[in-house]
Amino acid sequence: MNTLHVNYLHTVAAYSAFLLALLVGCYTHYDTIVENEYYGYPQEWFPSVSATIGDRYPARSIFQILIALTSGPRFILVILWYFYTTQVTHSSTRVFGKWLLGIGLARTLTCAGWAYVTSTDHGDLHNSAMVVYLLLTIPWQLGVLHTSTNTPALKNRRRCTGALFCTLIPMIYFYIQHKMYQVAGAYSIYSVFEWTLILYDVGFDAMTVTDYRRLEIRVDEKNCVNREQDEEMV
Repeated sequence: MNTLHVNYLHTVAAYSAFLLALLVGCYTHYDTIVENEYYGYPQEWFPSVSATIGDRYPARSIFQILIALTSGPRFILVILWYFYTTQVTHSSTRVFGKWLLGIGLARTLTCAGWAYVTSTDHGDLHNSAMVVYLLLTIPWQLGVLHTSTNTPALKNRRRCTGALFCTLIPMIYFYIQHKMYQVAGAYSIYSVFEWTLILYDVGFDAMTVTDYRRLEIRVDEKNCVNREQDEEMV
């Protein structure tokens, strides 16, 4: 199987999970998901990621099903990057590759922490998992940039990483305006920047479409191969 199919499935499932949850959430419970502890509509007009994916059915169920479909391809892409950089392009040492592999796997697991433990279920755990996910994103993206050799993919990854880090600054600013100064509408602006992080984050991982163009995943039955060799010897 060509690894491009894994990339396509991951990208489509990830974007679909968030986009459908946003559309369905706004259609079914708009006033509820834009409301926060200080204001509601019309002061607040855009829902946060946490409120969209975790507060109400059916948006919550749609998101969790699609994000579950994303997890398998995600793990495969992370593992493939280790083999690709250590055995194909040799742009990484085995030690650094294993370290980056651990970061990628841990980052994927923390995604499950804020995807399946919602802010309604346990706010502190949900927020902690999201913070850890963002912190792990920094060494993951920098590590992938360091081991990238494909020039077009590298340029696009740099754009995604630069945009992601630049987005964090106004996002944190408006979150402080909301949390500390209770400015009306600040949380909605914060939420817009929060959603753009998803676009850049998934887009960064989607760049493997150019790296893995010639890679294939094969499953061989070892016993069958050995049996054929034995028959030839006889």
